[in-house]
Amino acid sequence: MMKTYSGFIAIVGKPNVGKSSLLNEVLGEKLAIVTHKPQTTRTKITGVLTRGSKQYVFIDTPGLHKAQNRLGDNMVKAVNTTLNDIDVVLLVVEPQGPINRSEHDLIETIKKRKLPAILVINKIDLLDKKERLAERIAQFTALHSFDAVVPVSVLNHDGMELVMQEVDRYLTESVHFFPDDSLTDQPERVIVAERIREKILLNMRQEIPHGTAIVIEKMQERDDKDILDIDAVIYCERSTHKGMLIGKGGSVLKKIASEAREDIQSFFGIQVNLQCWVKVKEDWRNKDGLINNFGLSFRE
Repeated sequence: MMKTYSGFIAIVGKPNVGKSSLLNEVLGEKLAIVTHKPQTTRTKITGVLTRGSKQYVFIDTPGLHKAQNRLGDNMVKAVNTTLNDIDVVLLVVEPQGPINRSEHDLIETIKKRKLPAILVINKIDLLDKKERLAERIAQFTALHSFDAVVPVSVLNHDGMELVMQEVDRYLTESVHFFPDDSLTDQPERVIVAERIREKILLNMRQEIPHGTAIVIEKMQERDDKDILDIDAVIYCERSTHKGMLIGKGGSVLKKIASEAREDIQSFFGIQVNLQCWVKVKEDWRNKDGLINNFGLSFRE
């Protein structure tokens, strides 16, 4: 019988450094939503990649930030507890700028728990001088002796195999924890809700997108046609936000739904009939009951 190997890899870092983009690039499939806005990821997302005898289980976490509400508390907790029972940490950082408090905290956690850690310096395509990369490496390695340092550009598809080669060192002989054709442990309804939320993030401004939650009330394939019917409710925190989400004559909501439908169709490979409604739940991000109902509470 062929020996099999598995490894659990946590992807951590401050908001907007490219953690979700890195996950999608490694998987070769868009699993985690990606926008230019920080705090796009709200929950732990598990991506599974199987290459022959090797299975990689990647856990993409929310960016570590100072919590502003109860939802934020859940996001920070998700980061901290992800570091339990993993084989290696990928600390993703940018190639320039100050090292902020959340990055210092992550490094201290890595050191305290004696976790194997690979420093992944993303967005190296933004550097105008090569020597600045050496300076950045020196900045971080002065704080911790990382097991490896890998500069990458996820945008330019550069360096991913080098990351995988380093990760290979931490795989252990074991059964595969997921079927070899698995992509994720996320329920299909969560994937659909995240696609809709991504389009809200891309089409709305300022605080409104972060104050939305999506609940999939119906997701059913028709018996007589190859069509997937989906009913989704977008919850927001204020009645004024509801008006903005709908837009004049429903224009904004139609655009969000149309773009989301295209993504969902591409992911599932089936024609989709997506219907979206907008409802108000005042200050839901500070109400544990609603956070739990929306599937955003963290469970160990």
